[in-house]
Amino acid sequence: MSRVTHRFIIPAGYEGRRLDRVLAELLPDYSRTRLKGWILAGCVRLDGQPPDPRTAVAAGQAVEIAAEVPAEGAVVAQPVAFAIVHEDDQVLVVNKPAGVVTHPGAGNRDATLENGLRHHAPSLAELPRSGLLHRLDKDTSGLILVAKTLAAHTRLSRDLQERRIRREYRAIVNGVVTAGGTVEAPIGRHPVQRTRMAVTEGGRPAVTHYRVLARFAVHSFLAVRLETGRTHQIRVHFAHRGFPIVGDPTYGGRPRLPAGADAALIAALRGFHRQALHANAIRFTHPSSGAELDFSAALPQDMRDLLAALAGGTATAARLESLPWPEPSR
Repeated sequence: MSRVTHRFIIPAGYEGRRLDRVLAELLPDYSRTRLKGWILAGCVRLDGQPPDPRTAVAAGQAVEIAAEVPAEGAVVAQPVAFAIVHEDDQVLVVNKPAGVVTHPGAGNRDATLENGLRHHAPSLAELPRSGLLHRLDKDTSGLILVAKTLAAHTRLSRDLQERRIRREYRAIVNGVVTAGGTVEAPIGRHPVQRTRMAVTEGGRPAVTHYRVLARFAVHSFLAVRLETGRTHQIRVHFAHRGFPIVGDPTYGGRPRLPAGADAALIAALRGFHRQALHANAIRFTHPSSGAELDFSAALPQDMRDLLAALAGGTATAARLESLPWPEPSR
């Protein structure tokens, strides 16, 4: 449990405005929802009296805030293997391996990334979801951004909602994609199979941008950028377009084998049992310094091996892996 205290005077220029909105502007380290909750809980005093969130303020009024931020419970600190790409006193960027669940849930209470984060930095227990700002599916590898303070969590959450954080992926898909483009199709729960997601008319807006890095006989290697972050978004969007991700057990279907494929390629494709999807890069503004930070993570070995099998050699695969985001052809 951590304690938050603030004392200040309402400055000129805010007369007649709602208290919750004024506080959200004057205290940008906290979300408006959190501030409103503190007002309703009696943790805020305006000239010594408990106000309503809609109370109109006047210049010169005194504001006092004394609130407790409860620690997140139920998540047990456990040693879990993951790589730290960057860490300072505000943020943490980690590289999650495939096979590790991001958050504890039904059937996965232990050995999740969140368990490991609690072990690495116990103070994360004071933050929502231990500071995790987004998630990756269990069998998707790659970079995840974590806030280490409440202020950093609030600012980065806003940046994520306002699409200021850039997340890039690499994917190996079934089918030959002829050109880059954008998939803009709403995603919601599958109307029949409720554990799956699908493109649905009443779903939430979802936008995925992609570029072609390489084409093979019946597969493609893509660079993908998320504009939104819906559950299973990349997997659902490419399956919807007829280019399901190789190895995807939910949306991928049977492996596609090129005509005349040798035994090694057939074994590589049939033996790949997770979605060939990796969050390889993230760019964001540091919540304290304001610096633009850009981090990347190389493809995991299983995707390197698959790319090498498709490309006909490790040297070609390495060249493809290092390609930057390509600009659309003119």
